[in-house]
Amino acid sequence: MYAYPFSYHRAKSLAEATKLLQQLGEESRVIAGGQSLIPLMKMRLARPSALIDINFIPDLSEIKNQNGELRFGALARHTDIEISEYAAAIPILHDCAAGIADVQVRNQGTIGGSLAEADPSGDWAATLLALETSVVCTGPQGERSLKLEEFFKDAYTTALGREELVREVIVKKPPKNSGGAYLAFKRSAPVYATASAAVQLTLDAKDTCKDARIVLGCVGLTAIRAKQAETELRSKRVDERTIERAADAVREAAEPQSDMRGSVDYKRALVAALVKRAIGIAVRRARGERVEAGHEYVGR
Repeated sequence: MYAYPFSYHRAKSLAEATKLLQQLGEESRVIAGGQSLIPLMKMRLARPSALIDINFIPDLSEIKNQNGELRFGALARHTDIEISEYAAAIPILHDCAAGIADVQVRNQGTIGGSLAEADPSGDWAATLLALETSVVCTGPQGERSLKLEEFFKDAYTTALGREELVREVIVKKPPKNSGGAYLAFKRSAPVYATASAAVQLTLDAKDTCKDARIVLGCVGLTAIRAKQAETELRSKRVDERTIERAADAVREAAEPQSDMRGSVDYKRALVAALVKRAIGIAVRRARGERVEAGHEYVGR
């Protein structure tokens, strides 16, 4: 099936892209990687009257390391992040980027587009909510910065105005003795995960958890911060008992729906198991160990 007819416009700057959104009306859409929009257009589930291509805007795909922060331009591709030496210093970022779909999608998909899409089955939301992340948005009224937890409003809904665009994603570097892990369980690489879990924690000299963030993906309309599970770890030595209590809290926090990927009970059990494993990896990484992590597949 072919997409409905549309006009094509190539923006040379974010200001021009914003102006085109104003001029071309409510049925116009911005395109970056196109990994979500183009399939919907081919199935005629999306019918934009105009596409505004921002891929040729200079400096929008840079990854910078400055002032204790990593700064990702909105057009930074998943592959760019996967191979970035800066992102490698925060292993949970590499876990996420390296496991997204397949190589074709990773070569085209962008971090800004993923966040703007706000797909509840996406990978970046859970990963970045486990870190201290903000999103810089630009529009007719100028720029503003939002904490990521304020940016997401609901499934496929963000705080972006009609004519606003994501310009940059800023991640604060975790403190010393920190480690994290992102795990997702899938039937195969190209499909969305059944459940995912992001864990980021910091240990003190005695292996007591000073701070922790636990975020659940694909088991709710948005990524879910499992705050009670974090409380079960914080200020405690991370051992089998505390990890089990955190997993119990995760089961309670999850809000899955039954579908072709599994029942509610199955998804609760699965996301709890992912969190337990992610905590173990995060602890080892916080101690300075090099541990591989990423996506899990059925039958692997």
